[in-house]
Amino acid sequence: MKFNFAFLFLLILNVAFAQDDLLSELESQASDINTEVVGMFKGTRLINGHTVKTKGRGELDMIISHRFGTISSGPYELFGLDNASMRIGFDYGITDKLNVGIGRSSNDKIYDGFIKYNLLSQETGNGGNPFSMTLLAGITEKTTPRLRDFPEFTFVNRIGYSGSIMIARKFGDMFSLQMNPIWVHKNRVTAPETNNAFGVGTGFRVKLTRSLTLNGEYYARLNQRNMDGVYDAISLGFDIETGGHVFQLHLTNSAGMIDRVFLTETYGNWLKGDIYFGFNISRTFQLIK
Repeated sequence: MKFNFAFLFLLILNVAFAQDDLLSELESQASDINTEVVGMFKGTRLINGHTVKTKGRGELDMIISHRFGTISSGPYELFGLDNASMRIGFDYGITDKLNVGIGRSSNDKIYDGFIKYNLLSQETGNGGNPFSMTLLAGITEKTTPRLRDFPEFTFVNRIGYSGSIMIARKFGDMFSLQMNPIWVHKNRVTAPETNNAFGVGTGFRVKLTRSLTLNGEYYARLNQRNMDGVYDAISLGFDIETGGHVFQLHLTNSAGMIDRVFLTETYGNWLKGDIYFGFNISRTFQLIK
């Protein structure tokens, strides 16, 4: 009888240790599986600038952006609501990682185009990518002043280029942070502005509810800081997601909605009330199943 009890006790211990070893092995294998982190940002735009997010293959994203006048314009202009500028644009996913886009802004009648590629996606698991990285290259054509009024402003003079490397990381379920060095080139400028402008953008997203987030964005100029009346672009806002739509409401000191403008032509001063209320509306259409 004693022998049977001892044998049974050893058998139970052996099974228990075997289960622990099996669970440890399964946990180790699970931690080695890399899974892409989702929900870093709700849309391809944070406020004015791009995010690391790209549209999926066959997705067409229509983005309508509005900026009203400055709040400092007073009650006669209904604190800016009597005036507005807008941009309408279309982003398309050639693949899940490669996007192209076009747009047109009423501010300075600017046409813009870009190509965007998601180089890395943040992943969970041992050995997964610790952050996401997306590359962006753009081109713009400013059509004001009109060619017939100022023939010396040639087509080539009006062209601008831009490039950016966006690096972002999601910390837990609530907070995402992005940083991106940015470069803007204009073929023709007037002194003291230089042809090349460099800056660093910083943005964050805080999840408040399942469909509501708080966003912030700051673009600091690294050069051209001696230009009077030009300021760093600072923006705050909220994202509201409703099915296939994303509504973005924000306050910003930049009337521009593309990198050429918000990096080099932000004329609003927050301290003087030069703040624009604006919104972006994004609607995605699935063209390819």
